[in-house]
Amino acid sequence: MKRRSVRRSRRAPSKRRWWRFLPILILLLLLGIGVLHYRNAIAYYFSFRNDKQAKTPEQKRLQRIREFQVLERHAPRAAGIDVSEYQGRIVWDSVRNVAEQFPIEYVFIRATAGSDRPDAAFKRNWKGAAKAGLLKGAYHYYRPDENSIKQADLFIRTVTLRKGDLPPVLDIEKVPASQSVDSLKKGLKRWLDKVEAHYHMKPIIYTGEKYYDAFLADDFPDYPFWIANYNFFVEEIDDDWLMWQFSESAHVSGISGTVDLNIFNGTKKELRLLGK
Repeated sequence: MKRRSVRRSRRAPSKRRWWRFLPILILLLLLGIGVLHYRNAIAYYFSFRNDKQAKTPEQKRLQRIREFQVLERHAPRAAGIDVSEYQGRIVWDSVRNVAEQFPIEYVFIRATAGSDRPDAAFKRNWKGAAKAGLLKGAYHYYRPDENSIKQADLFIRTVTLRKGDLPPVLDIEKVPASQSVDSLKKGLKRWLDKVEAHYHMKPIIYTGEKYYDAFLADDFPDYPFWIANYNFFVEEIDDDWLMWQFSESAHVSGISGTVDLNIFNGTKKELRLLGK
C-alpha cells in the first residue's frame, strides 16, 4: 500500500505537467498567426533584401501586392510619384494611376543636384506634368560637402513656382565626408532659410527614416518631413510624416522602368492647401 501511494504521489504532478507548456503553446499559436498574416511580406523580404529590382514574375507579383495593400489601406489619402532624369522620357498624358486603380494626384520632380547640376529632364518634366493636370513640386538633391548657399541659388535660378505648385523639397540622404554633422546641419538650415525667403513657403525635407532619427529629428522640429521607408512590415504612415515614400519599384503607365511611390498624409484637397 505504501509503495502504491508513493507511486501515485509521484505520478500526480506528471498529469498536470502539460499546463506548464500552455504559455509556450499560446506563443507558438500567435507566432503562427503572425507568419500566416505576413507570409507575403516574409517572402518579399527574403526575395528582395539584396536586390532593389524585381526580377522574377513571383517577385513582381509580391511587389504589386505590397503596393496595392498600402494604397488600399490609405485610401482616400493622395498617392503620388517623384521622378528625375533617370526615368527617361515620360509620356505624361499616360501617367494616370498605379495598380490600375489608384489615381496619381501629384508628382515631385528633381530640379537640381548640388551646386552645379540642373536635372537634364527637369524642364521637360515640369511642363509635361503641368499639361497632364498633376499637382507638381520641385526638389533639390543636397550634396553635404558643397556650399549650401550656392546650392540654394541654383535651385532658385532653376525653379519658378506659381500658384498651385507644391512647396520646394530638400532631399538629404548622405552624410558629409569632409565636415562635421554640426556643419551639415548649419548648411541645411542656410539652404532652407534662403529658399523659404525666396518662395515664401516653408520647404519640405525628404530623407530616410534612419537618417531622420539620427541627424534631423531634434534639430528641425518646425519642418514637415517626407520619409522614405520601404520596410514591408510597416503598414501605416506615421502621424508625424507629411509624406511616406513606401516603394522605389512601382510601375506606372507612361514611365518605362520603375518609379518611387508615395502617400500624402491627407486628401488631395488638403494637399492643395500646401500649394503656393
